[in-house]
Amino acid sequence: MSVQCGTCKWFDVRKGFGFITPDKGGPDLFCHQTSLKSQGFRALAEGERVEFTVEIDGTGRAKAVNVTGPDGVDCQGPQRRHFPSRDNYYDDHAYKPSNGFSSPSYRSGGPSKL
Repeated sequence: MSVQCGTCKWFDVRKGFGFITPDKGGPDLFCHQTSLKSQGFRALAEGERVEFTVEIDGTGRAKAVNVTGPDGVDCQGPQRRHFPSRDNYYDDHAYKPSNGFSSPSYRSGGPSKL
């Protein structure tokens, strides 16, 4: 089978599949995340350029397999959001009351009455 080029039409990262529009024309091809060459999380970004081979599945439909980026590099996938390290989560998210009460008096029912 020959390697073809195309563009990711859309990819649902939650469901793990999407469709690729082949450059040669024809119907869009189903693409499952297990067919992607990528480090870590496997997904495609909308509009991402890819190379792939076409395989016929058990129901007789064509699908994209062995999906890579141009020249066989890993797929890039969508822009990943940066999440802070969880190492200092509790230090960074310690209770900081906004009402002026310190946390010991807040936890004991509020400020002491004089």
